[in-house]
Amino acid sequence: MKKFRRIGVLTSGGDAPGMNAAIRAVTRTAISYGVEVMGIYRGYSGLIDGDISPLAIRDVSNILNHGGTILYSDRCPEFKTEEGMKKAVDTCRKFNIDGIIAIGGDGTFRGATDLTAHGVPCIGLPGTIDNDITSTDSTIGYDTAMNTVVELVDKLRDTCESHARCSVVEVMGRGAGDIALNTGIATGATAIAIPEFKFDEDELFKKIKHSKGLGKRNFIVIVSEGLGSDYAPGLTERIEKTTGVECRFARFGHVVRGGNPNLFDRVMASRMGEFAVKCLFKGESNLVICRRHGDIVSTDISYALILDRMYKGKLQDGDLDAFTPEQIDSMKAHVEEKKALMTSLYETADRLSL
Repeated sequence: MKKFRRIGVLTSGGDAPGMNAAIRAVTRTAISYGVEVMGIYRGYSGLIDGDISPLAIRDVSNILNHGGTILYSDRCPEFKTEEGMKKAVDTCRKFNIDGIIAIGGDGTFRGATDLTAHGVPCIGLPGTIDNDITSTDSTIGYDTAMNTVVELVDKLRDTCESHARCSVVEVMGRGAGDIALNTGIATGATAIAIPEFKFDEDELFKKIKHSKGLGKRNFIVIVSEGLGSDYAPGLTERIEKTTGVECRFARFGHVVRGGNPNLFDRVMASRMGEFAVKCLFKGESNLVICRRHGDIVSTDISYALILDRMYKGKLQDGDLDAFTPEQIDSMKAHVEEKKALMTSLYETADRLSL
């Protein structure tokens, strides 16, 4: 077991509700083991620049209920270069940082892998509203973001009902349709368009006409941003032109990232933060902490990144060479499990929408 004197914690990439709860958990868990904690501001940019300050127990009081991240975030192209990596490692030595807990998405994890390879052990926490990290069932911020979407769509439905309108709502999620699919079911959307499934516009037009004939006055269509920035506005025009129903477009954008994290994200982030520190202090590194079937577990970051590529159909030649046949079979089973869940949810949404 490696002796740690001081560790760092950072947030990188897009912010997500629950990041502060994770920072709090990392800080207080480490301190309980007699290890100092340094807050690294602005992600990997702050690590390169030395934008670092100590975090004591009181510094993380009253933060788990706030959205965003008290350590701020940034995207850092310089960190991807050898020169940038050298600066980051030198900063760790200067501040006597023996290991880092990095909270963010897949880009954050790639950076953590590179740091580990350069002698600074790292563990990643999945902080992103998109839920696009295949190795974990839920990412920090995802549940809160979905509840924000539901609240906003419920408000839109009120005015749609008053004026007999249709609202086409674009929600965040990057290339993943998880937010759109689940919120579409939760809000009773007439249709849901996500990258994972081919969307039949003609069927949508028929459904709106049929439902209108049955007396329905309000229609909600949820679209994932992963279909492109022009798709939802164009669909709005096509719906009105084809069905005769007045149609408006709403892009929720980054408002979905904000707001106080809900209970689920606060508890999960706290559990993940504590688990990550314990793993690090046991001498483990290059891991991502995941939620699988209700349990908090760890997965090798390299495994998680390749699993992600497999699920998204982005595998490249040689990606699987470093893994055993058993590991590859496990990846394939994991991918099939998530695809089956998405298919089941999509079928449920289609069956219940009228």
